[in-house]
Amino acid sequence: MSFLNIGDTISGQEGRAYATIGGQVEEMFYVKTLEATAEKNKTEGKTLGRRGTQHKATGWTGTGSMTIYYVTSRFRQLMLEYIKTGKDTYFDITIINDDEGSTIGKQTVVLRGVNLDSVIMAKVDTESEILEEDADFTFDDVDILDQFVAPTLG
Repeated sequence: MSFLNIGDTISGQEGRAYATIGGQVEEMFYVKTLEATAEKNKTEGKTLGRRGTQHKATGWTGTGSMTIYYVTSRFRQLMLEYIKTGKDTYFDITIINDDEGSTIGKQTVVLRGVNLDSVIMAKVDTESEILEEDADFTFDDVDILDQFVAPTLG
């Protein structure tokens, strides 16, 4: 019987993220967690000869969320520009999972057309030792530049 070697699982700390905003690449060293989901949009329909409801994929929606340490004003600056001028900013985020202890290699995913839904403009918290902030976003496209290879089974 084959099994997955635990050494081939990916450590959540063995990654990097970069934002490309206005042509400038910024390392997102302040990211604590980041998750992006592509979800199919589906239409329901019924046809003759079948009692059940069927589903047809009609598109997709990209959404995500991230928790970051409260150490950058970059996203507040983007939101402020939108508030003051109406100019919205779309940017790319590149996420690299690369755990050298694993035999499966690295995965590089680029989220394109990222647009922030909300930004915390100011924060204080007397109960918190480390300030964090959550930001939800949407994205319009995605590419996988590098893919994991199949693990070596034990």
